[in-house]
Amino acid sequence: PLGKGDFRAELPRFSPEARAANAPLVGALRAVADRLGATPAQIALAWCLAKAPNIVPIPGSTKLARIAENAAAAALVLTPADVAAVEAAVAAVPVTGARYPDKLEAQTGL
Repeated sequence: PLGKGDFRAELPRFSPEARAANAPLVGALRAVADRLGATPAQIALAWCLAKAPNIVPIPGSTKLARIAENAAAAALVLTPADVAAVEAAVAAVPVTGARYPDKLEAQTGL
């Protein structure tokens, strides 16, 4: 649950409805992660790194343990089958919830 004052509470993608709708995607990442002894977040980061050498994910965290966990993703080597499994999961679950509230989205220039 998101606590009072948690910035994620204001992001549409972290609404209770969006989190429930997006749960199958996390489940698919967890399946790959369990097989590789990693976390779903590490698989997501390793997938980004496997896509192309010019992609540099920039995860954020306020907890030292999460920073170490994220950094360890760089050591994961996904096979073509692992990458395909992640991409199939991404294709199968339409992501629910905008990345930013409308006012902030308008400022991104995208």
